[in-house]
Amino acid sequence: MTMTRLRDVRLIPLLAGPLIGFLAVMETRLDDFFGASATATWIWGVLLGAGVVVAAWYPLAGTVIAAACLPIPVVAFDAPGVGGAAMIGLIGVVAWAGWREPPRRSALAFCAAAVSFASAQMVAGLSLWELFFIPAILLPGLCMGLLARRSGERAAKLAELAAALDAEREANAQAAVAQERTRIAREVHDAVAHSVSVMTLQLGGLRRLLDGRPAEQEIVAGLERLGRQTVEEMRGLVGILREHVDGERPAPAPSLARVGELISDVRAAGLKVTLDSPAEPPRLPPVLDLTAYRVLQEALTNVLRHAGEVPTAVTIGYTDQALTLEVRNEPGQAVRRVPGRGGHGLVGMRERLAMVQGSLHAAAEPDGGFAVRARFPIPRTW
Repeated sequence: MTMTRLRDVRLIPLLAGPLIGFLAVMETRLDDFFGASATATWIWGVLLGAGVVVAAWYPLAGTVIAAACLPIPVVAFDAPGVGGAAMIGLIGVVAWAGWREPPRRSALAFCAAAVSFASAQMVAGLSLWELFFIPAILLPGLCMGLLARRSGERAAKLAELAAALDAEREANAQAAVAQERTRIAREVHDAVAHSVSVMTLQLGGLRRLLDGRPAEQEIVAGLERLGRQTVEEMRGLVGILREHVDGERPAPAPSLARVGELISDVRAAGLKVTLDSPAEPPRLPPVLDLTAYRVLQEALTNVLRHAGEVPTAVTIGYTDQALTLEVRNEPGQAVRRVPGRGGHGLVGMRERLAMVQGSLHAAAEPDGGFAVRARFPIPRTW
């Protein structure tokens, strides 16, 4: 009764019921004990088997139906007593009720079976003192069912406990990962961000000392700007690694997937920007994706800073080999050019592209505007 290989435990009474009916027929045909009441006896034995089948869905009702079949052959057809097949079926259905029903309902099923069994035997002429054996016959079936039920309940509790332990172990593992991420973030911030910040401050002081030397000042200013951007990116990466205690989610990492937000921010600042980009950009390596976003951000910032609020076109293209990025603005009143250089921020953009083996072309256009064109090779492993 506790087999776990059965897909549906109701197969037990569904198979046992027809078997009980078959045994009842064979018993009355092969044993002369039943005499003229043999036919009526096996008919009610078949009905008892039907009660066992009903117990597959309704254990208490099926037990009552099976028990009610016992006295009928004795009372109505003068059967000499309850057959062995009927006793087997009654014990089995009581055990089934003990397994599938709560203790109180299974006790009711046991009482109904005992009363019916005793009534049939008393009518058949069983002595009074022999009635004490009826509980001894049915009680093992009830105990077997109750033990099976208790075993199932213990198995369910053990499964719940195992699931709770697995969940706790997974939570502890996630907490350990979060702590390790926090530790790594702290180490990265302390070891790198602080040093870069100091370097940026020193570059700012050096730039002020180079008064009257615009070319050198521009180079130092680009390095200073690159240092500040590096610190900002480092803080963003640290924010991604760090687990926030208050449950606040870290800001999403810069990505070309968020280019719409960048364009909206620039438009809010007054720059008239149009965007030509595929609706579904392909997946890019994280470093390349971040670099392309920062180059686009710097190019738009330079337009707003040095050309003013002029119409600007942004074009993003993808091929299997490379990502191309173009920012082209119309002529502006505030454009300031340095001979041999493309403007502020270009040094930082070239440094970024060098890290991903990319190329940058920045130059004035024939109509007086300015264009920044960048190419980012996409590694074959992506």
